[in-house]
Amino acid sequence: MPHDLSHALQALQQFQLTPWKVVGLLGSVMFTSRWFVQLYYTRKLKRVVMPLSFWWLSVLGSALLLAYFTIGKNDSVGIISNFFPAFVSVYNLAVHLRHHKNNLTGDATP
Repeated sequence: MPHDLSHALQALQQFQLTPWKVVGLLGSVMFTSRWFVQLYYTRKLKRVVMPLSFWWLSVLGSALLLAYFTIGKNDSVGIISNFFPAFVSVYNLAVHLRHHKNNLTGDATP
């Protein structure tokens, strides 16, 4: 058995589900599921759409992943790789909500 495969099997045997791993896995599932939501709405409306739920899943998934990598694991690579998507997701959610509010009130100012 190759060394890499035996190392992977050994790691799986020693896997422990901790509360912080649950946070990280939940964040990963939420962040990934946003693409299924986007695909669903794009197919349904027959045009590319980024629905509000996409941005909420992005923000919540990013927040959970940042918490996991910051507090649960103290992993600088994970923090750096999730900080920018979190920032962009919060920004896009704010723009989406502002645009929706302006459409409801009839305010044309950006």
